[in-house]
Amino acid sequence: METQFIIETPLRPVSALLLEAVTPVAACVLAHGAGAGMRHPFMAEVAAALAAAGVTTLRYQFPYMEAGTHRPDSPTVAVATVRAAVARARELLPGLPLVAGGKSFGGRMTSTAAAQAPLAGVTGLVFLGFPLHPPKRPAITRGDHLDRVTVPMLFLQGTRDDLADIGLIREVCGRLGTRAALHEVGEANHAFAVPKRTGRTHDDVIVELARTAAGWIRTATG
Repeated sequence: METQFIIETPLRPVSALLLEAVTPVAACVLAHGAGAGMRHPFMAEVAAALAAAGVTTLRYQFPYMEAGTHRPDSPTVAVATVRAAVARARELLPGLPLVAGGKSFGGRMTSTAAAQAPLAGVTGLVFLGFPLHPPKRPAITRGDHLDRVTVPMLFLQGTRDDLADIGLIREVCGRLGTRAALHEVGEANHAFAVPKRTGRTHDDVIVELARTAAGWIRTATG
């Protein structure tokens, strides 16, 4: 069952959704990408697939999305929101191991928060398309802060992602050593869409993402 509630943040209250697994083994605090909020079909589908795989999710809005604007919050505001969401998850789900992460911008803001100071109670980070650089402008500087993250990280990445050259993602994960696990979704773009020629459907990809994440979460929180 999905429950909507409010999270208080330093800037303004934001909406959140809790989707509980029937028999949960862990919970994931999941942030949305820059261009679409927590109710975007991709976010809802991933949350449902994670629930089916035994992972409860808490999705939430960043303040700019809650206000209906298109310009993402500053890193300071976004990081404070991540911390508020994690704190609320600990209150609501005290008996469950906890990971955090998100889609694109949401994942990067979560890792930025964790790099500044550990997220209390969080034992791992999950990235759904980590945005390593601007579209078609390969670089790795946006991943420099990952060196300061102390918990394990899972990178779920499409091999055709314009915001994350797969070779550079491999380089970053290699640099991070045993703290990083990389799962590549063949021919997927930043939205995890795959060409018809692959013979795979959108639903196939969602299930792959969720099952991979759930398996990794079990290990990271075990």
